[in-house]
Amino acid sequence: DLEDILCVPNKKDPNNPKIVTVPSGEGRRIVDRYMEKSARSQNIRMIISLLIPLSIMLYVIFVPLQSNPDFRPLLVLLGTFVSFFSFLVMGQLRSRSENLVPKILVDTSQQTHAPFNDATGAHAGALLGDVRHDPFQSGGLGTPPHERVESGLIHKSHKGVLFCDEISTLAMRTQQQLLTAMQEKEFQITGQSELSSGAMVRTDPVPCDFILIAAGNLPTLKDMHPALRSRIRGYGYEIYMDEVMPDTLENRNKLVRFVAQEVVKDGRIPHFSKKAVEEIIREFRRRANKKNSLTLMFREMGGLIRAAGDIARETNSSITTMEHVLKAKSLAGSLEQQIAEKFIENKRAYQIILNEGAVVGRVNALAVLGSRSGIVMNVEAEVTPTLSKQEGRIIATGKLGEIAKESVLNVSAIIKKYTGIDTTKHDIHVQFLQSYEGVEGDSASVSIATAVVSALTSIPVKQDVAMTGSLSVRGEVLPIGGVTFKAEAAIEAGIKRVIIPLGNLADVVLSEKQLEQIKIIPVTRFWEVLKYALVDEGQEIAKKFKAGITKYEMELEEKLKKEALKSLNMKK
Repeated sequence: DLEDILCVPNKKDPNNPKIVTVPSGEGRRIVDRYMEKSARSQNIRMIISLLIPLSIMLYVIFVPLQSNPDFRPLLVLLGTFVSFFSFLVMGQLRSRSENLVPKILVDTSQQTHAPFNDATGAHAGALLGDVRHDPFQSGGLGTPPHERVESGLIHKSHKGVLFCDEISTLAMRTQQQLLTAMQEKEFQITGQSELSSGAMVRTDPVPCDFILIAAGNLPTLKDMHPALRSRIRGYGYEIYMDEVMPDTLENRNKLVRFVAQEVVKDGRIPHFSKKAVEEIIREFRRRANKKNSLTLMFREMGGLIRAAGDIARETNSSITTMEHVLKAKSLAGSLEQQIAEKFIENKRAYQIILNEGAVVGRVNALAVLGSRSGIVMNVEAEVTPTLSKQEGRIIATGKLGEIAKESVLNVSAIIKKYTGIDTTKHDIHVQFLQSYEGVEGDSASVSIATAVVSALTSIPVKQDVAMTGSLSVRGEVLPIGGVTFKAEAAIEAGIKRVIIPLGNLADVVLSEKQLEQIKIIPVTRFWEVLKYALVDEGQEIAKKFKAGITKYEMELEEKLKKEALKSLNMKK
């Protein structure tokens, strides 16, 4: 059902060209017929335009010789002027005849399927159509309006698909015109610039019945025209693309094919060994940051595959091995990962990060820098007599975000309930050491609570332990994100044990070598955190927190822990 769209001159109003739609392929035949007709009439006019001036010239040259030779120069000049004028008149008739030929706006004669056009980054004229500027505009030298009309991508996508990535980059006015075209299924073409002569030209509505596929990121939504989103929701679908896919045998086989495709596409790097492909799949699991899942970040993984292949080429290896992949992961890391490595290296050099001994009120907290780079941050707490007449305060510093500030306040509820210490007589100061990048989220609330308990009771915290987790006001340790990256940061810092929420245990994706360097301790309650983080003297404090939990809650948590460990063993 494809159609050709023609722009036909309007004799009554040249600035309002008419639009005609014909079946696919018919438009080219119509224009060819007009061109043939114009060519025949042009040949006749050409002959006439040559004969008339030639006859006049012969007459003014030879006739005065028989009558009065004195008038010959004047007659020759007059004949030349008349001949030139006649030639111009015939030329105007020729051009006017040529101007009556229709113009094809959309030609589908060579298409065998529905059109597809990519409008990503297109400006208003290219998307909606435009009318070219005419610098002459008068004296018969100008280009007729219908010849200057140019179709837009919305018209070229008639009966097809129009794709636009980063839809929010379109101006609001353009988005409004686009939704009009979608709703009416036709849109007039006019000059997009008010300073151009094309602004005076306005065609009849041009058909543009297309399917729009618009793409963008979540921040795109705030820059989209509300009416355009309303039309999409009303007549189409809004789809949020998955970031991960299930970790199944079928999907793993597809990833093996993806690795082979990337090698063939590059054309220079060697193919991957079985162990190397297994390491790539493990990286897909790691970057998913979710249990039983594989990431869908194929572009970034393609970069890792090419980096590993380049390393194999440099070593003149005929095949890419697992060692090449591991080296590529360390050399071709993201900018955030490189910053995190420098961050940890500098802090270890100046002993800001401790990985041995025990210190009162000091905890190694784990955080994420960027999207997938872990870092170790130091949280310190100190208790002082309150200066307020009403009650004590919790004062947190270190460029904390709103969620981080709220998590600090929640810690006080746990301390008041389980320690029995009257916090109204104390000010509790919490500091995130050298957190110039800022702190956001509640994954450090376990670390804050541990540091505060240590400061209140003067019981040291083991420095070979790092921790992460969200803490509820009832003392539950809740799952957080980026647990694999945080564990890797702890390994880089030389820390021996990492406390994580039980719910994140299946999310940890570490190599056998990494698992030999660190011990992962899953917990469900804050008392377990204190049990593993505080020195021996702190076990009594841990028991106080444990005593506040009912028998039924303990049984439920033990059941959940066994099921989680059983599921993890089955997965392995």
